[in-house]
This record gives sequence, structure tokens and C-alpha cells, in this order.
Amino acid sequence: MRAAAILGLGYSPKDLRPFQSDAKVEWQMGMPSAGDEVDAIVLFGGDGTVHRHLGHLVKLGLPVLVVPAGSGNDFARSLGLGSVRDSIAAWRTFCQDAVAARAIDLGTISDAGATQHYFCCVAGVGLDAEVARRSNKLPRWLRGHGGYALSLAPTIFSFAPFPMKLLAANENGAGDWSVRSDQPTMLAAFANGPLYGGGMKIAPRAKMDDGLLDVCIVAGVDPFKLFCLFPTVYSGRHLKIREVQYFQSSAVQVETEHPLDVYADGEYVCRTPVEISVQRAALKVIAP
Repeated sequence: MRAAAILGLGYSPKDLRPFQSDAKVEWQMGMPSAGDEVDAIVLFGGDGTVHRHLGHLVKLGLPVLVVPAGSGNDFARSLGLGSVRDSIAAWRTFCQDAVAARAIDLGTISDAGATQHYFCCVAGVGLDAEVARRSNKLPRWLRGHGGYALSLAPTIFSFAPFPMKLLAANENGAGDWSVRSDQPTMLAAFANGPLYGGGMKIAPRAKMDDGLLDVCIVAGVDPFKLFCLFPTVYSGRHLKIREVQYFQSSAVQVETEHPLDVYADGEYVCRTPVEISVQRAALKVIAP
């Protein structure tokens, strides 16, 4: 078997050594091209690193093992890979042909120019996009130790609700849409997996292989109340709050009065209006 290793920022070939215990596996460094004879990819990095490579990974169609080695590792956690040790164990099991790669969905964002962008965890508009923007300006070591939460607190008290209209695809096969929200909104999150922001369960019911987005909308709410309710997101109890709307859909359209930034997996993607949907079984992953 031949494997390719993609090393995120701050990592070197020595970090690959624990994965090289099987002498039958040949290694190459860097993203393989379509003509390379590669059987699997091991990617060291967090959600941002995974996000930046998704388009290429989808085209290759190879099994991917993520090693949680970034400032945010929500994608790896959602796959059951909470540590480097978990990834090593999953890799050794895969090399022994004891488990097959698993196919999961990816989210897609289509902007006004019809350009398609993939995401693995959560896309967001509003408060969480602004928090992600501020968090990305922090030093890397701080982003990996609560940077999202540190950026959230001051942002809550300066962020104003914005007019947003959200339409969801009707699941009757007719191709029509229905309005699911048309109100002042603090944030709208569109989840392929349950976690974002370093472990927050913004979409606790989300599954990566059900062909659906989990949509969480927080309406206009008093900033102090929102600040006090913030800890409930870590347990998923925010779904009980009156101002929170939660539903599932295969696709949504997001319209705002003025163009707003759309972030996904903690990275800037584009601006509204956008259509967000799911591509089923788009990525093969190696996981417990």
C-alpha cells in the first residue's frame, strides 16, 4: 500500500513516525495528484487545514485519516478521533484490513457566482462568522486554547441582529422552497456535523451520513441573556431556548438585506446570498 502525508502548519516528517510502523506501507509527502498510485491520505491539521484541501480530496476519492493537530479539531472529534493516539490506532487497524473506509457527507456552499465551496463541519452567518473572523486574528496557540470563546464574549455585546430570510427545500421532490425564517437574527448555523468552535454542540442531532443539514437559528435576543446562555451550547441545551429554531433540510437559501460574510470550518468562504446544501457520501474517511 502507498500512502501520502499532508503536514499542516508546524508539523514535520518526524510527526509521521508513529504511523510508519507497518513496513509494507510506502510513503510520499504532500498532496498526491490524480496520476499518483496512492491508496490513502494521512492529513495532520485542524478544521481549517481540512477545509482548504476538501475540493482536492473529493476529486481524488481516496480514504483520508485526519490527525487532530490544529487549533480547532471539531471534524476529527466528530469522527471519534479525539487525539493523535486515536488516529494512530485507526490507521493501524485500517492497514491490517480490519476496517473499511467510511463515506460521509460534506456541506456545499454556492455563492452568487455559482462557485461551489465544500465544508466539513459547520457554515455560519452572523455572530459566529464575526467571532470566527476575530478568532483568526489571535495567535495560533491562543486559538487552540479557547480562542473562539475568548472572541465570543466581547462580540456578543457589539453585534446587532440583522434581517435574514431563509428558505428551505421542500422534501417532496418538486424542487420548490418554503420560508422557514424571516426575522432579525443573531446567527444562523448550517451543520454537517455536531461540533464547532472548539467543542460547542451547535447541532447536537447532526449526523455526517444522513444527507441533511441541521440548521440552528438564534433570533434577536438581549446580549446579556445571550451571554448567560452561551455555556448551554457546550451541552446542546440551547435547543430548549425560545429564541432558538432548529430543523433539518437537504438545502437552504440564505438572503440578507446587505451582503454578509459566510464562514465555514472557521474559514472565510464568501458573502450572502448563498445556497447551502449537502453532497452525500462525498468523502471517504478512516475512523474508529
